[in-house]
Amino acid sequence: MSNDTPEPSSAVASPGLPVVAAAAGSPAPIRRSGAWLGALALLLAVLTLMMAGLLWQKMDFTQKELARRTQIGETQSSETRALATQAEAQVKELQARLAVAEVRLSEVSLQRSQLEELMLALSRSRDDNLVQDLESSLRLAQQQSQLTGSVQPLLAALQSADERIARAAQPRLNPVQRAIARDVQRIRSTSVADVPSLVQRLDELVQRVDQWPVPNDVGPRSPAARKAAARPQHAAEGASPVDPPAPAQGGWDRAVQTWTGFWSRVWEETTRSGRELVRVSRIDRPEAVLLAPEQAFFLRENLKLRLLNARLGLLARQMDAVQDDLKTIDAALARHFDTTAPDVAAAQAAVTQLRAELVLTEWPRPEESLAALAVAAGGR
Repeated sequence: MSNDTPEPSSAVASPGLPVVAAAAGSPAPIRRSGAWLGALALLLAVLTLMMAGLLWQKMDFTQKELARRTQIGETQSSETRALATQAEAQVKELQARLAVAEVRLSEVSLQRSQLEELMLALSRSRDDNLVQDLESSLRLAQQQSQLTGSVQPLLAALQSADERIARAAQPRLNPVQRAIARDVQRIRSTSVADVPSLVQRLDELVQRVDQWPVPNDVGPRSPAARKAAARPQHAAEGASPVDPPAPAQGGWDRAVQTWTGFWSRVWEETTRSGRELVRVSRIDRPEAVLLAPEQAFFLRENLKLRLLNARLGLLARQMDAVQDDLKTIDAALARHFDTTAPDVAAAQAAVTQLRAELVLTEWPRPEESLAALAVAAGGR
């Protein structure tokens, strides 16, 4: 090939630029496009360098930040390990303390259980003592009521027991309290004989036995007549009944009154003795008239013994024996004594009233309260 042969024209294509077909033989457009390409390449290089610098700077900052954070992480890690070690030591210490606390808690629980058992034992002992005390007081009050013949001591003991149970506030004693209420109501509704009053009336009858006249009794029948009969005897001890007393120094009127009273008494004694020489009366029971004065004395003594026996039977709550004794006394009054005399009639009325007031009922007992107390004492 020769050198003179022209090279075929070639179209230089630039990316992003229009293809300019340069004609052969025009170098100016070729130079301009090369300049543009060089400027573009330079611009791209500068941009690339700038981006590379920024990237390098960013990577350097990132590396420094990473190193700083790594150092911080290592510091925190060392602190965390120290804290973990400290926490582990504290955990071990807490475990040791927990073990000690568990031991102490077990000891406290044991002491608490022992204390509760002791308190329960003390409470039961107090309740048992209360139950025994109440039972003893009720039995003593029952004996006092039987001795005195009044239900007031028993009622007072039941009310006191009710108040003590209310103050104790123990649920297991509530049945006892209800039983006490029932016993109080039953005892109050029970009619019993007033033994002290009956005993006193029997004593009064014993004191009046000597005043009851028999049908063949001679002499004054009334206490006034007996006193009048006894006056001359007392006067005989100091002065003679026939001698008039000396007139007082008060004057003639007083002397007249004294003499008049003296002669009146002398006339009364004289006429009374005459009237008692003969007595007319109707005799329905001849055996009563044939009773000698000595037999009348023993009859009165026998009636006294009967009355005293009735008194003892009343105190012993033997109502049947008391009724028999009063019946015998009533029959003796009607048979051997003068029923027309006021003293004998009053004695018969008193004996009849005593027989009517004797109530043949069993003496009330706090049975339900004692049974409830026995159940409470056995339920401990």
